[in-house]
Formats: sequence, structure tokens, C-alpha cells
Amino acid sequence: MTSTPSGSDILARLADTLATRRPELGGDPQTSYVAKLLAKGPDAFLKKIGEEATELVMAAKDGAPDRIISETADLWFHCLVTLTHYNLRPEDVLAELARREGLSGLEEKARRPAP
Repeated sequence: MTSTPSGSDILARLADTLATRRPELGGDPQTSYVAKLLAKGPDAFLKKIGEEATELVMAAKDGAPDRIISETADLWFHCLVTLTHYNLRPEDVLAELARREGLSGLEEKARRPAP
């Protein structure tokens, strides 16, 4: 019997792959969508995050489970591209979520430093 990989394993493997697409590490913008986004800089992938978030909102408002899943995957993917650009990892985000676990959302927000 084979075991199903955990979500954190999948995210880590995807992050490893995305890191290889960095143009400064040989990722080719001519052949890689991720390399192309990273070569264009933050405006390109941040725009995609906005687009995907909007598409997720529309899918949720329509109550379309398959589209909600698909659009969430697209949004997460582009968030991972953003993490890659800033040399961050999904494990960093998971650690932050773990830190917040068990805290009231209101309490956690109140503890944040003012911007």
C-alpha cells in the first residue's frame, strides 16, 4: 500500500521545482511560465494573484465547488511564485499558521504590530 503525500510535502516539492525556475539559476523565460513571471518581476506575479483571488471569489459566490478548488489551486500556485521571488518557503507560512493555531483570530490580530 502506498501512502499519500502530505500537503506540506507537496508544497515543499513544488517550492523546490519553482526555485529551479529562477532566471538567475538558469530558468528560461522562453520555456517556463514561472521563469517568465519571475523575470518580469513582482508586478507580473502580483497581478496574477489579484486575478486568481477575484476568480476564486466569483467561483465561491457561484457556489461552484470544482471551480473553487481549481481557483484556490491557481491562487496558491501564484502565492508560491511570490514566496520563491522573495526566497521564502511554504514551510515559513506553515510555521506561521502553526504559531497562530489555537489563538482566537481577534486575539492574533490584536497582537500584530501596527503597520
